Amino acid sequence: MDKSWKEIFKNYPKREELSIRIDEINNKRKTTTIYPPEKLVFRVFDLPLKDIKVVILGQDPYHNPGQACGLSFSVNDGVPLPKSLINIYKELYDDLGIKPAKTGNLEKWFKQGVFLLNAVLTVEENSPASHSNLGWQDFTDYIIKTISKENNNVVFILWGAYARGKRKLIDQTKHKIIESAHPSPLSAYRGFFGSKVFSETNNYLKEVGKEPIDFNLEN
Repeated sequence: MDKSWKEIFKNYPKREELSIRIDEINNKRKTTTIYPPEKLVFRVFDLPLKDIKVVILGQDPYHNPGQACGLSFSVNDGVPLPKSLINIYKELYDDLGIKPAKTGNLEKWFKQGVFLLNAVLTVEENSPASHSNLGWQDFTDYIIKTISKENNNVVFILWGAYARGKRKLIDQTKHKIIESAHPSPLSAYRGFFGSKVFSETNNYLKEVGKEPIDFNLEN
């Protein structure tokens, strides 16, 4: 974890409750497969707070074996691409002409300031939303509000009804919010395809004097 987050974690009002829940989750790992691995649960916080230019909010980690890596929508090299990520790459090609990457590893985006945050940070194998009642959302809501308060001119990308419900946490007078349908196969044709989220993101970053994101993962 980058040092910029340590004081923020310390100031979280329910940190003691969260610590107890994390201990319970880690204890449950002895008998239940939980993703991502313990060492990757807080991986997104390796990105310094001040370096965040874009937030892409997911709901909870991938729940199939080998997929969850601590960054929303991302998987490790060599892991088959999840369907939502395939659709993200399709829109990226239609929007910016970037050919779909063979890898689902979005670390290159992350290192450029794309904060790939899941609202829930753990999940049980083959059981989506299984940890949605453990208090993670209260913590990640606090993180979203902190980013909104401490930073300026961040692009918040909210895909789907769940993520769009977080709009109220963001100061819209100092940040850019981009909303659309979720890229999952169930909803991508309801407004995700054709949303041009990537060009809109980079146009805004350039407008406010920030370096745009190079979304090409293979150059």
